[in-house]
Amino acid sequence: MTNVKTMIAGGAVAAAFAIAAACGGGSSNNTTGPTGGCTPSTNPNTFVIQNNQVCPQTLTVAVGSQVTMINNDSNVHEMDSDPHPEHTDCPPLNQIDFLNPGQSRSSGNLTTARRCGFHDHSRPDVAALKGTITIQ
Repeated sequence: MTNVKTMIAGGAVAAAFAIAAACGGGSSNNTTGPTGGCTPSTNPNTFVIQNNQVCPQTLTVAVGSQVTMINNDSNVHEMDSDPHPEHTDCPPLNQIDFLNPGQSRSSGNLTTARRCGFHDHSRPDVAALKGTITIQ
């Protein structure tokens, strides 16, 4: 019985390491986000999509600013304003829309002071692909 428990425990540890590796977990000091592996841009007002997550997940920008999203992921993403599926919260964010891998696009001018949410329209329930912008 002890050998069976040891084998099960060893298998669980191996599975945990495999899941961490698949999620992009790492120990780099430059990573943020729920699973690590996403390096924020050094450019202000810029979100990076990498390893199926957005980073940073929040930004504060000045009224009249635009935000840019860079898709450094291997998947296509469709970034739109909340709420899903209406996309009416911050219409200028809808100008980003489809981003192929390696592509970047900027929003329209964010002219109203408020807090806006955004998400990947194709994966609206994935928390790592959601974010907020505070316009002030």
